[in-house]
Amino acid sequence: SSQTDCATCPLKAKCCPNTAFRKIARSIHEATRDVARRIAKTPEYLVSRCERKKVEMLFAHLKRIMKLDRLRLRGLTGATDEFTLAATVQNLRRMAKLLPHGPPITG
Repeated sequence: SSQTDCATCPLKAKCCPNTAFRKIARSIHEATRDVARRIAKTPEYLVSRCERKKVEMLFAHLKRIMKLDRLRLRGLTGATDEFTLAATVQNLRRMAKLLPHGPPITG
């Protein structure tokens, strides 16, 4: 605030008794943070947060369990191929859990 604002304020004695005015530091990124806080209060944000949690868990599984923390194939096509294979494996695992299990096959 400015000195003229503080001079007429009834709370000046409590707010800044030893100085002429009060200076509050505000980051240059604070406007962006305000926008993010506003967005975080919307119902759409809650939906996207739940969806993001599911996706992040899949990526964590890829990295930790399937050891996909480092790509082995070179280039964009190699990375695409490697992720496609990993996603296929994840989908097959998911399908195996969803399919009913019949009696074991004996030969």
